[in-house]
Amino acid sequence: MKKLSALLLFLLSYVACFAQENAAVDMAFDMRKEGKIYVVIVTIVIIFAGLSVYLFSIDRRLKKIEKEK
Repeated sequence: MKKLSALLLFLLSYVACFAQENAAVDMAFDMRKEGKIYVVIVTIVIIFAGLSVYLFSIDRRLKKIEKEK
């Protein structure tokens, strides 16, 4: 079973290496040139911060519940 899963992992990584093209991504250059890439980065940071705050608040609630029991 381990040999099969290792073979499958190597096969998928081999396919992924050849699936990528060497062509430049025009959209990324255009977004960087126009300054829109910073909007995308800020949006991702806000989403990450919101998820982090949410997870930490859930963790605090669970610790409080565990202490009560």
